[in-house]
Amino acid sequence: MHGTELLHDLAVVMLVAGITTILCHRLKQPVALGYIVAGVIIGPYTPIMMVSDEDTIRGLGDLGVVLLMFSLGLEFSLRKLTRVGASAFVAALLEIVLMIWLGYEVGRAFGWNTMDSVFLGAMLSISSTTIIVKALAELGKSREVFAEIIFGILVIEDILAIILLALLSGFARTGHLHAEQVGVEVLKLAVFFVMVLVVGFILVPRLFNYIAKFKSNEMLLIAALGLCFGVALVANMLNYSVALGAFLIGAVIAEARQIHKIEDLTAPVRDVFSAIFFVTIGMLIDPQMLVKYAWPIFVLSLLVIVGKVVTCSFGVFVGGRNLRTSLSVGMGLAQIGEFSFIIAALGQKLEVTSGFLYPIAVAVSVITTLVTPYLIRATDGTVAFIERAAPRPLMQGLFVYTSWIGSFGKQAPRPLVLLVRRMTWQMLVNLLLTIGVFLLGRWIAGWDYSYLPERVRTIEVHEELVWLGVMLITSPIYLASARKIQAMAMLIAEICVPMAASGQQGSAARMVIGQVFVLASFMVMTFVTVLLSTSILGSVESKTVLGAVETLLPLLLIATVAALLFRPILVRIYSRAEIALHETLVELPRLRQETAKIIPDLLHEAEIDTVEIPRTSRMVGLKLREIPLRQQTGASIVAIERGGQRLINPGPDEVLHAGDHVLLLGNTDQLPAACELLGTA
Repeated sequence: MHGTELLHDLAVVMLVAGITTILCHRLKQPVALGYIVAGVIIGPYTPIMMVSDEDTIRGLGDLGVVLLMFSLGLEFSLRKLTRVGASAFVAALLEIVLMIWLGYEVGRAFGWNTMDSVFLGAMLSISSTTIIVKALAELGKSREVFAEIIFGILVIEDILAIILLALLSGFARTGHLHAEQVGVEVLKLAVFFVMVLVVGFILVPRLFNYIAKFKSNEMLLIAALGLCFGVALVANMLNYSVALGAFLIGAVIAEARQIHKIEDLTAPVRDVFSAIFFVTIGMLIDPQMLVKYAWPIFVLSLLVIVGKVVTCSFGVFVGGRNLRTSLSVGMGLAQIGEFSFIIAALGQKLEVTSGFLYPIAVAVSVITTLVTPYLIRATDGTVAFIERAAPRPLMQGLFVYTSWIGSFGKQAPRPLVLLVRRMTWQMLVNLLLTIGVFLLGRWIAGWDYSYLPERVRTIEVHEELVWLGVMLITSPIYLASARKIQAMAMLIAEICVPMAASGQQGSAARMVIGQVFVLASFMVMTFVTVLLSTSILGSVESKTVLGAVETLLPLLLIATVAALLFRPILVRIYSRAEIALHETLVELPRLRQETAKIIPDLLHEAEIDTVEIPRTSRMVGLKLREIPLRQQTGASIVAIERGGQRLINPGPDEVLHAGDHVLLLGNTDQLPAACELLGTA
């Protein structure tokens, strides 16, 4: 019986939506308007009940949000985000801050209390991703430059919205904002991002390469949708937006070779469920509520349109884009949507806001949604009017500013600085991956431990086994980080005290700087490891300091011995993962154009590593010209540390000694082979 009711509801939704969209198309109106009108017709506020199970229809509409964000991720790969990152971040941050302030002030002007005004400002600050994606697709502007910036702003907005939700929850409970809460939420979100992206970039393209061998569109579609819904579910379990999870996995799949085929296969499924989503928005509209709060709805709709056009356009312009692009972005972002509903619902759930905020949010969203396509179409005319009406000195000043901002970043950084910057990012990714694995271990530590033999069936043994497993998984990351720290120490010492500062004092200064950096880095690694370990070893927290040391010390000793014994294998595992990630992201934008005149091509894809020359190495006593390093591996020796002294760019007649720390330059394929050659007995 339930299946028949669902079939009836879907038939009503699709038939009414089909009729209204045909009418809108004939009248040259946006298709989304037809869906919303259909929602009003079949909604619960009309005299005739046409839909029996509204919750099920809304659930299907939620799938539309997931699929729309997934398709956005497929079209908006990370290489596009790198192109628009600065402008998008400045615009998103400026827009959110200013709109929260404007919304709060307007709420107070209406006589609403502080909590209602704060939540109102938050509701007005986040634009609707689904509505904008749909509107740009209908207008055929999804691949234009301003659309890429809009998508970048939407991604950053969704990230900031998650942090905003956490802040609002804390503010609603305590009436205060806590800095530590913000830091924890940002760290958790960064870990989630890195885990999804790094693991996805390594595994997902290879998965689709395997599936493509069967030449089955059905298998390709099911695999793509399975990943989409799976990662969205994981995001929801971690209290993040399902839309964010769907977007991230879409961006990962966008790096697969089969991306165009996947886009074609998923488009019809996306269109069906996105239509249901827009119908559910129309079903939320209560005509009586529109009449009752007509004045606040009108004022807030005007505030959203004018405020977002001004703040977003200004933010994008400050980020270095010209007037036409900036205004196009502002016109495209002048609406609110699904995140506004989530924020309004949060206030109701926590019982800190008035009941009228939710219907007002829906009404403002509908009005601004209807206006969005017309604003986008009016961009060219608005820009032409501004160019005609504005004083010529003002337009010249705007052009000079845009050119000045655009010139930033065109001066290439020094080669050593570029390498240090790259390695710093790699270390940050390693840290976030490590935190992610420890958080996973913390979750597993909460499982039932009845699997253990009865003689050792205790919570302590279970936690220790989980901890050892986590250390085994992260040990390749630790070893790679240790090698990168040593390499960075040599580079940083050279940057701080160049070889031009010759003499004994310059050499001593470089040695001190390098050793201090290594010591500080390893102290930080140890502190972070102990801190993360206590999250798994919960029983340690109940012990005294001496008891905790007695528990952790043997475990650390076991992990260290195992890492040393299996060091070659662990290094090989990390190198293969790094190679796989590099192969996936080989299309990402490099700094080739900016640095081509200063930095050799090798440095664009270069990595660096260090290796200590053992006494048993066959290369000990040979001159660098006699070592077939470049011929056999392609890597090069760029520095040697010997007895606290550093030789940068050693000459071909330099002899290699046992105990030398050699700095190698090469790509991810060459470095493991070079380390093996220099360490071979």
